[in-house]
Amino acid sequence: MVLLHVLFEHAAGYALFAVKEVEEIGMLLPQVEESVLNVGKFNSVVKLAAFFPFKSAQAALENINAISEGVVHADLKLFLETNLPSGGKKKALLGVADGKIGAALQEELGLSIQTGGVVAEILRGVRLHFHSLVKGLTAQAASKAQLGLGHSYSRAKVKFNVNRADNMIIQSIALLDQLDKDINTFSMRVREWYGYHFPELIKIVSDNSTYCKLAKLIGNRKELSEESLEALEEVTMDGAKAQAILEASRSSMGMDISPIDLINIESFSSRVVSLTAYRQELQEYLRSKMGQVAPNLAALIGEVVGARLISHAGSLTNLAKYPASTVQILGAEKALFRALKTRGNTPKYGLIFHSTFIGRAAAKNKGRISRYLANKCTIASRIDCFSEVPTSVFGDKLRDQVEERLSFYETGETPRKNLDVMKEAVAEASEVAAEIKRKLDKKEKKKKKREKRRLEALSTAEGEEEEVEVKKVKSNGDAEAHNGEGEATGVKKKKKKKAAAEDVEVKEEEEEVMTNGVDEAAPAKKKKKRKIEAVQPEVKEEEPEVKEEPEQTEKKKKKKKKKAEDE
Repeated sequence: MVLLHVLFEHAAGYALFAVKEVEEIGMLLPQVEESVLNVGKFNSVVKLAAFFPFKSAQAALENINAISEGVVHADLKLFLETNLPSGGKKKALLGVADGKIGAALQEELGLSIQTGGVVAEILRGVRLHFHSLVKGLTAQAASKAQLGLGHSYSRAKVKFNVNRADNMIIQSIALLDQLDKDINTFSMRVREWYGYHFPELIKIVSDNSTYCKLAKLIGNRKELSEESLEALEEVTMDGAKAQAILEASRSSMGMDISPIDLINIESFSSRVVSLTAYRQELQEYLRSKMGQVAPNLAALIGEVVGARLISHAGSLTNLAKYPASTVQILGAEKALFRALKTRGNTPKYGLIFHSTFIGRAAAKNKGRISRYLANKCTIASRIDCFSEVPTSVFGDKLRDQVEERLSFYETGETPRKNLDVMKEAVAEASEVAAEIKRKLDKKEKKKKKREKRRLEALSTAEGEEEEVEVKKVKSNGDAEAHNGEGEATGVKKKKKKKAAAEDVEVKEEEEEVMTNGVDEAAPAKKKKKRKIEAVQPEVKEEEPEVKEEPEQTEKKKKKKKKKAEDE
């Protein structure tokens, strides 16, 4: 008797197993757990009722995504409706591994669902012996299916978009903070090191980057002259400061320094200057990246503060999920828990304190404006996270609202209603989005045209190459044919010369015979005949054979007979 059915989701397809007998109380005993490992014993408990293989890798991915999200796929619904026993007073009992999909199946199909306990142990055995329970499925094929589906599932879950990657923002802001600390430490080291030689420069120049540039430029203070004044003005951007540095160098109390020490100081100063330049480039990169990923948040609160919020939350999606109260104290967790522990006042702001709005607000309004700003930051982050076309329209409007609220706290001027502002923002955003889409379509069309031209150029080039090759082949063939004709004509000429020479020889012999007498005529004629027969096959190509008529041949024979009788 079948007690329950168990659903098993594999990369190859869905499988439904009928459980014949099971003891729930003794299921966790070591002996019973060991029996699950044995295929023979496990087969006596579980039997394959039905198997539904996935048609393609895409179908497998769709089904596994649906299961992970707790949604009943159409394939799974059809499979269960077809193979689960229906009718009877009791509902069919189905065991599943995941409670989320179990709840969805119960709601969709009205089944009695069981999870955990016996079902977990049976599924453990099914997972172990699946390739032997399903006919035609090998262990290698099952592992390949799992590997392929695992890769495609992970790829789909990551959903990596190069243009909207907030990981780059997190890394950039972390590196920016680290560079600030390092540049500050290195600048203090340069100040201390070069201060032995030129201590007055520290008081004249307060900026770290400028001090490092000057230390590299001046070198030995005793070599500083009026000619160096222009170069000093370029670095300090102040004529008075440049003159003060020149005068201080003439009456400095610093110690003398060796050339090798100066070389080291200059080398270290140049490194600090290059780090400062790289920090500026990194800040520009962060600004452009925030404009791509979170333009509204950047427009509202600034690129650096917005990037810090994203970094602290872990991602833009996580920040969008936070309520405004969490965003308000994000970065002040220690102060919050300390206040909760000591029952003191909780912090009013965290990372958003670095925004210009809170600094501009009066002391009594700092808490109020931070709460309002956190609310707007949450809205901006959600728009950035879920909008298809990134625009900074909403961020600019939200910034205007914060400005109005700040002026309301100071002057009492009533700000605009949020509904009116958002209507304006939606209208503007739709226009901007349409413009961006139009530009993107234009770019796409240009790209397609360029690609089409490139392909046409390639095809024409290939056609020209083929034509050139054909011409070469034809010219080679014509040359060969010409050579062949020349050879044939040469052979024919040689044959004609041979035939003419042989004719001359025959005539000479005939003349000799005529002079020698009639007795030698017959053998001469025979020789002549033989030579003519020998020459004829060669001359056949040139002259067609003249066939003699039968009457002429008979007359010749009669003449020959008469001559023989006379002799």
